[in-house]
Amino acid sequence: MAGSDADVAGGAPAGTGSIAGSILLIPWYYASSVFEIVRGAFTHPKSLEQGLVFSGSLLAILTAHEFGHYLFCRYYGVDATLPFFIPQPPLLIPGTFGAFIRMKSPVPSRRALFDIGLAGPLAGFIVIIPIAFAGVLTLHHVPLLAGEASGAGSGITFNDPLLFRLIARAFKIDLDNSAANSLYLAAWFGALVTALNLMPVGQLDGGHGTFAAFGKFLHHWIGRVAFVTMAVISVLGWFWHGSPSGFVYVVLLAVMLNVRHPQPEQMEPLGSMRVAIGIITLIVFALCFLPFPITIT
Repeated sequence: MAGSDADVAGGAPAGTGSIAGSILLIPWYYASSVFEIVRGAFTHPKSLEQGLVFSGSLLAILTAHEFGHYLFCRYYGVDATLPFFIPQPPLLIPGTFGAFIRMKSPVPSRRALFDIGLAGPLAGFIVIIPIAFAGVLTLHHVPLLAGEASGAGSGITFNDPLLFRLIARAFKIDLDNSAANSLYLAAWFGALVTALNLMPVGQLDGGHGTFAAFGKFLHHWIGRVAFVTMAVISVLGWFWHGSPSGFVYVVLLAVMLNVRHPQPEQMEPLGSMRVAIGIITLIVFALCFLPFPITIT
């Protein structure tokens, strides 16, 4: 995806001839860049509108995800907070570090752990589906110039998860030669968050499901296999795609491996219905997961 350089308003402050002076320039340039973006948004209302569509769509996905957890906590009598949303500083993408709820009492049973853990990503995925359809179906086709190869040029390419590719194939849309829009990007980040949360590690949502389905011993080893697998994939992504994005998975999994998973008070059988839900959750993971989220050229 091609970007454009913006002129920084105003002149740089004096005293920039040393390393210390250069470091002091960082907050100056940061504040100037934020000012230019804000000014540009109000100067070009269309950009502001697109930003609101993106943020509103992404927040809808995150809200559905967290309230999936919260409502099942209430159902099982688990004391939990309402969702907390974590904003990012300006200029960072996608503008949020996500959201979370905090459970303040033990999970009473294996079934409760399974339901609470998987309700979040499944609820979020339900909201992702219409946004992904709208985003893919409204993509703007970018025709290639004569002699130009697909993917030529420099910049960041958002690789398409399987869900997007299936939608595009059904409606005969060329994803490789299209410019991403606000709905597409919101669904893309929502799918990335869903895949991250469904990793079978620690106290991630997928870790809760793995613990409930297979118990403490297999939860321990499945998490470590997932960590090693993602570490290898991240290195390959660096060499094949010039992208450090896979290391986001590795850092998150490394943290989660060191977080002890609490034992439910009762470990009763899950039952056939929850086994089916577990299979559906694996399909959701496959539809959202990207081993190499972005390519840098």
